[in-house]
Amino acid sequence: MKVYQGNVLLEDLHFERLFASMHLLHFDLPQLFTKRYFTKLIRELCIKNNVQQLARVRLSVFRADGGLYDPLDNRPQFVIQCSELASQVLELNEVGLSLDVFPDARKSCDKLANIKSNNCLPYVMAAMYAKQHRLNEVVLLNQYGRVADSTIANVFIVKQKTLLTPPLSEGGVCGVMRKHLLRMELPFQIVEQPLTIEDLETADEIFLTNSIYGLRWVEVFRDSSYGNAAAAILHEMLQESQL
Repeated sequence: MKVYQGNVLLEDLHFERLFASMHLLHFDLPQLFTKRYFTKLIRELCIKNNVQQLARVRLSVFRADGGLYDPLDNRPQFVIQCSELASQVLELNEVGLSLDVFPDARKSCDKLANIKSNNCLPYVMAAMYAKQHRLNEVVLLNQYGRVADSTIANVFIVKQKTLLTPPLSEGGVCGVMRKHLLRMELPFQIVEQPLTIEDLETADEIFLTNSIYGLRWVEVFRDSSYGNAAAAILHEMLQESQL
């Protein structure tokens, strides 16, 4: 989550996703687990750490002690962490990202694939692969060889003035910024459809979305290069819709 001037941006979407995921994972939710309860704790922690102007916040929920693969207690415990963010996260990246495909793991297209969880080994390995190959980001493919998401973002392409992004049934994480963008009134049509590597190669633009950076445009994918005309418009609209 991103905190700006003491406020959790897109808080409704963040907690909508959190509580839906906890329900899917069979947590026993206490009555005090509300958006208001958590946002109050987040604000207090950011003030205590003097990062309320612009901060990254991580809220991790896990089961109480007991059991191994068969939990004995489904009550949740949680940890909140916050750290200061540089002001550059509010700006569109000046230099476009370099992007490729992570070849060593595939994501399953099941009902757990959309959850943002600590079970993130494919993403860790993908991020290491990107670093080793001097890439900014890599795309993770699903079991069918189509685009799922990237290490920390959802994937969009622009083709003939239409925005295309994989539906959640393709195995990507249910990103908050993705959902926000899909709900906005935009000067572009948005279509959810499966994307292939060839779709990325022949796109007019590629950009990635998440709640910290908002939107980042891609300049190079393999042997293809891209501009950022639509991404620049969308970035400005996203900023205005949040701040």
